[in-house]
Amino acid sequence: MKILLVEDDILLSTALFELLSANRYSIDIASNGQAGLELAISAEYELILLDWLIPKLDGISLCRQLRSQGYRKPILLLTGKNSNADIVAGLDAGADDYVIKPFDPEALLARIRSLLRRNEAVSSSTLAWGNVCLDPSAGRVTCNEQEIPLTATEYKLLELFLQNPDRIFSRAVILDRLWGFGDAPTESAVTTHIKDLRKKLKTAGLAEEFLETVYGMGYRIKPAPNRSISVGEKNQDGKKKTVSKDMTSVNRVLERFRNSFAGQVGVLEQLKTALLAGNLNEELQQQALHEAHKLAGSMGSFGYPEGSRLARKIEHLLLEQEAGGKGAGGKGNAPSQELRNEVEQGTQSPAPLPLFEDSSLSPDQISDFSQLVTALRQELTKPAVTSIAQSVPMNQTYRLLVIDDDATLTEQLQAEADSWGIRMKVAPNLAMARSLFSLKTPDVVLLDLSFLGTEEDGLGLLSEIVQRSPNIPVIVFTGRDTLADRLAVSRLGARQFLHKPATTEQIFQAIARVLPQPKTSEAKVLIVDDDPVMLAGLSALLTPWGLEVTTLSQSQQFWKVLIATSPDLVVLDLEMPIVNGLELCQVVRQDAQWGDLPILVVTAHTEAEFLQQAFAAGADDFISKPVLGPELVTRVLSRIQRTRWRSQVGRGKE
Repeated sequence: MKILLVEDDILLSTALFELLSANRYSIDIASNGQAGLELAISAEYELILLDWLIPKLDGISLCRQLRSQGYRKPILLLTGKNSNADIVAGLDAGADDYVIKPFDPEALLARIRSLLRRNEAVSSSTLAWGNVCLDPSAGRVTCNEQEIPLTATEYKLLELFLQNPDRIFSRAVILDRLWGFGDAPTESAVTTHIKDLRKKLKTAGLAEEFLETVYGMGYRIKPAPNRSISVGEKNQDGKKKTVSKDMTSVNRVLERFRNSFAGQVGVLEQLKTALLAGNLNEELQQQALHEAHKLAGSMGSFGYPEGSRLARKIEHLLLEQEAGGKGAGGKGNAPSQELRNEVEQGTQSPAPLPLFEDSSLSPDQISDFSQLVTALRQELTKPAVTSIAQSVPMNQTYRLLVIDDDATLTEQLQAEADSWGIRMKVAPNLAMARSLFSLKTPDVVLLDLSFLGTEEDGLGLLSEIVQRSPNIPVIVFTGRDTLADRLAVSRLGARQFLHKPATTEQIFQAIARVLPQPKTSEAKVLIVDDDPVMLAGLSALLTPWGLEVTTLSQSQQFWKVLIATSPDLVVLDLEMPIVNGLELCQVVRQDAQWGDLPILVVTAHTEAEFLQQAFAAGADDFISKPVLGPELVTRVLSRIQRTRWRSQVGRGKE
């Protein structure tokens, strides 16, 4: 089981790492609250062991943020505070339990086991796809209730896809998820394992093809014949019962904004209450129209297509009573002096305009509105069926091979490696170093020159590494500090010479200096949308593909941000208050400097008249809501590449 330890005390985190590792737990360590938050959101952990007083984001604040985003895994708080008020504050923030420092190791382990048992009782489930069932508790896979003899790798591969429906996994990501640093095969082995898994499932009687190959991206599990899966819960008498559940937990971006959807639906419910009571409020009407529009565009992208359809119906119902195009933020009217003032001053949207000509809906319309809002609320109780961010590849982690027999030093480095974005393997002798190096080439090597119990010098291995892989940087980290040693290291091709003793921070800084520098962003993308849910989702989707993304929710700030960021491409929502996407398109196309900037518009309206308006205003392409992740990535990248190719051709003709 995997545990996240958030602790800034190196000695304590090292001791806990040793204790938990000895008890067969897999440990990731974050040295500050912000790093802990990012790891908790981006990776899967069975439990978080959280110190109270940590830098950047204290444990209580971290706990509150995770719980507010729907995080359900157990959190065990480590604290030196033992007053009743402090304990109450920790539990109220969302911690499941607490341990007061100094603590007894056995007592800590008992608390951890208790929380994990409690969580396992809640979340234990059987994953299924069609007639194929994978039972994690028993470690067995069946098809039509007949067990399938899978290898360990095939089992983990099937489990990975079942836990992440709709997510595209590249071969590199599969290698990263299923194998460790030292024993990972080549990418071609992934293809072989997938082929073998498909064959065994077919032989066992699975008629449908469960995996699809997404060209240029990787593999993804197909929609199951029945999207729901069997969840193996047990009754009090120990007998198994079956319920329906979605095949995977909602992705991280959706979890962050689940409360946002509920809040937006809450605004519609407020209007419903006011309408039924005959107590209309123009400001509430305007706000409800705005929230309905945002929900129509975002819910489908984040796993609720029916929610988008219902929200669109609500939006249209509200717009039916709009008088002369006055609603929706005044769209369609000529810009007034008030609007110009709002844009120039960068303030919020103008005072709400009357939404309905007679400030009322008919009884039938009120009834329809009420039913639609009730149905929309019910949608939020259902599991999401897809996700905007599930096709995002995992971020790169550098591989470090430490060749040193100093166990204390390597344990300290291991405790901090994750916070530096490094996956670390240790070779305590030269023979193991050669073995690990032959299995998987690291990105950087930290090499001592002297080893106890052997006459062989580290200089010989340095020579071998440089000859075999001259592009891999080697840092020599040694207590030897003569000019002869430095000359020998330099002549053999090491990148840096680091003298012992040194702090772990100095060591990781030296490693960072020689690591292959990440590619500069392939391009800069500016996304403009008044819906923060869409901004977060689109940014999460595009960033891992080497794109530097800037998001903007206030369209009246567009020109200022455009000049400041100099993007290579702009993604615009068509329908926004104050200044809409069509107007921004026209502004860009009229400028001599920015007139050729690629523009993609995002819209829920795909009718011919809307698209004609978008292209007439200067849009290069459009993407319909709900947004499909691979489609967005493909269109953005291809548009950028096409623009750069044209630019290069143009320069070549000059």
